[in-house]
Amino acid sequence: MRAGGNPWSDVGGGQRSPGSRLGSHYTAPMVLKSTIFKAQLQIADMDRSLYADHALTLARHPSENDERMMIRLLAFALAVPADDMRGKLEFTAGLSDTEAPDLWQRDLTGDLIQWLEVGQPDDRRLAKASGRADAVKVWSFNAATPIWWQALEGKVARLANLEVWQIPAEASKELSLLAERSMQLQVTVQEGQVWVGNASRSVAIEPKLLKGSTERR
Repeated sequence: MRAGGNPWSDVGGGQRSPGSRLGSHYTAPMVLKSTIFKAQLQIADMDRSLYADHALTLARHPSENDERMMIRLLAFALAVPADDMRGKLEFTAGLSDTEAPDLWQRDLTGDLIQWLEVGQPDDRRLAKASGRADAVKVWSFNAATPIWWQALEGKVARLANLEVWQIPAEASKELSLLAERSMQLQVTVQEGQVWVGNASRSVAIEPKLLKGSTERR
């Protein structure tokens, strides 16, 4: 550097910002944003005598794939209440907030009515959720669900308000094929069987109850 010169001057006299590296240009890392999906959901749940239409917005985190997002959508359809008297079932920030579930239902006082998780949470997370919400529900869709559940079952046996469901891995992958930025989907439930479809494709799903009441509420 020449005496009295600019400390950030290059040898050739050009200016560099303080954050640049010698002989290269500094580029700030790109922050990836969530992708927004819209879903018009028409639900006919004969097992719960629930018939409703919902206009939903889902934010898919950069680290989330279509399969996981569609399981979140399925969880909504299977757990949404018939009315909003005890609060709406809502999507949370999801993977952007590790302290929150994937969906929750809160009443006007802020008390948690439902805490919904997608994936394979550990026993400590479920125990904490069980103490905070009236009902905790989990939908696991990974092919390794039996291994996860075998290790977890005894640890959560005392959690009386916990339901755990297994979505067959093949059906979950088929469900992911319905993902579009703008979706119009029909969800039909009868005698434990679930059909999710659009105008051109339909997926049959038979959720398996691993823990909890045999009657969906």
